[in-house]
Amino acid sequence: MARSGLLPGRSDTEEGRANTGGSGHDSPAVIDIPSALAGLVARIAATDRVGVDTEADSLHCYREKVCLVQIGLDEADELVDPLAALDLAPLLQALSGVEIVMHGADFDLRMLYRLGFGAPSAVFDTMIAARLTGAPRYGYAALVAEHFGVALTKGPQTANWALRPLPPRLAQYARNDTHYLLRLAERLGRRLDELGRRAWLEESCRRVVDAARVVRERDPETEWRVRGSHVLRPRAAAVLRALWRWREREAEAADRPPFHVLSNADLVDAAGRLDRGERVAPRGLRSGRLARFTSAVEEALDLDEAEWPRRPPGRARPQFTRAQDRRVAALRGRRDRTAKELGIDADLIAPRAALERIAVEGDAARAALLPWQQELLDD
Repeated sequence: MARSGLLPGRSDTEEGRANTGGSGHDSPAVIDIPSALAGLVARIAATDRVGVDTEADSLHCYREKVCLVQIGLDEADELVDPLAALDLAPLLQALSGVEIVMHGADFDLRMLYRLGFGAPSAVFDTMIAARLTGAPRYGYAALVAEHFGVALTKGPQTANWALRPLPPRLAQYARNDTHYLLRLAERLGRRLDELGRRAWLEESCRRVVDAARVVRERDPETEWRVRGSHVLRPRAAAVLRALWRWREREAEAADRPPFHVLSNADLVDAAGRLDRGERVAPRGLRSGRLARFTSAVEEALDLDEAEWPRRPPGRARPQFTRAQDRRVAALRGRRDRTAKELGIDADLIAPRAALERIAVEGDAARAALLPWQQELLDD
């Protein structure tokens, strides 16, 4: 029977590690002083595999910031405070010399890169590993329940991870995120070895490491096109664009998320009404912010028609020739049969979009797949 709750107690000796938030000494709940960080770095240097997770805040501030780095070791799970006056370079350097175990590594790697992390020597993504073994459910909580019989408490979806001192409930929840990672990786790794799929994981994880380095730039020509904007007339779209930029300035100045200033739905509604000549004064805007709102609207309404944004062309599905349609069907059939034989999701071998590209572009598109994916698709 699954055990409900947070971290297992000391009675969980066979499957769980006693977790007091330290190494058995009087360690702090959150590492926020240089001496404690130095001790953790030394312990990382003495091992070859570490569980890592991060917590970030984008719901209570304008720019997303990393608020916590969780480090899972054999003896304990530690919490490091990136918001404290700490030099994290020694920690990040130590992490670059060990294998890092993560679950859904893309986001956490992006957070580490933001802190100045270099290159990991190796990454073991337990989510990818679980999928490659054919696990039907590969979320972290589902895997913990399956392998260790522990029902993890649902996470706080709107928690403010920047709160200090960190509330005990959040600290316990954060430790759960690394508490099972190392043993989960051991189990999944053994299963991958039995199946002869370890190389598949290594190739897949290297791709995740590289992809996480790509900085996603915002496009000023399209970033304001929120849900519902496609129905607006051109002048209303110009008003929406102006209001979106006004909201960004207000949110940045107040260090609050943009939706705290005005929701996307309210922006779209205001733009449409203003274009129709209606008066709009959103509730909750104080005099100064309301004045700047009005100024942004007036400037947008005064724009020449040539300055109105144009509706972007639709992304129509490509039209294939009959030969290409047959090629897609043949590739899909081969992929699906192979996936069924292996007991894995077909999309792991190649998503439909990749098959369509291969049908049109041939080898150039096939080269975008990982070697193990190409091999399975060829077979």
